[in-house]
Amino acid sequence: MTNDDRDGVVNAAEHALKLIEALADRRSLRVNEAAEIIGVVPSTAHRLLATLKKLGYAVQEHRGSPYLVGPTLQELALAASGGIDIRAAARPILEDLRSRLKETVNLMSLKGNEVHFLDSLEGPQAVRVASRVGLVLPAHCSSGGKAILACLPIDELLRRYPGKNLKLRTPNTITTWDELEAELETVRHLGYALNQEEGDNGISAAGVSITDSTGRPVAAIAVAAPSFRLTRTSVRDEILPALRDSARMIETLLNSGMTRYDSTHVVGEE
Repeated sequence: MTNDDRDGVVNAAEHALKLIEALADRRSLRVNEAAEIIGVVPSTAHRLLATLKKLGYAVQEHRGSPYLVGPTLQELALAASGGIDIRAAARPILEDLRSRLKETVNLMSLKGNEVHFLDSLEGPQAVRVASRVGLVLPAHCSSGGKAILACLPIDELLRRYPGKNLKLRTPNTITTWDELEAELETVRHLGYALNQEEGDNGISAAGVSITDSTGRPVAAIAVAAPSFRLTRTSVRDEILPALRDSARMIETLLNSGMTRYDSTHVVGEE
């Protein structure tokens, strides 16, 4: 490698780091803004941003839209700050949710195209869904997974499903990409996701996403029950209002940096 080659590599790395800093600071960055920040032509800035996008430092809603903070950059920021233990923050809220609904409640996060159950509190009823702590499921056949996937831009979805392959778990599992896209559009419209025996026979669930201050999903909570008890009517009238209340409380804790939850605090009231 010649000295000129080394200088070129150093300059590219310096420009990329400056763009990462700008993205972390502004939360949104257009190509022309990036070009001005690092003093290059827009085509060069576009190539650098495309590289950051490929590596997960940036995401786009669609072609031509601003670049937003990506999952890799968020993970670095969380690690640098010592992180927020979402499981500890959510636990008392999950306990309240379980007491309110008398069903099993779950907290999960997305890794790749799978959901990892971070916490799970069994409901008190004799016939109930068992704790799912430590369980890993395909995201497309869980309510929490679909709630998170519905919040992601299409380019990130495609990156998580490069072959558009969907694992089959039950006769009700979504198995085609077209079906999944239609399902996620329904989730976006309704604001919640349903799992009707798509991951396990006899078990249904309803889930909502938990988002950070930028609107990006960081986790999901779900209520799981035997299918005969979790009906569309019970979801609409009882489960969904409680789920949304709990999600808002967890989001408030995470986004405000609070370390404890006061059960007397009513989120959303002035």
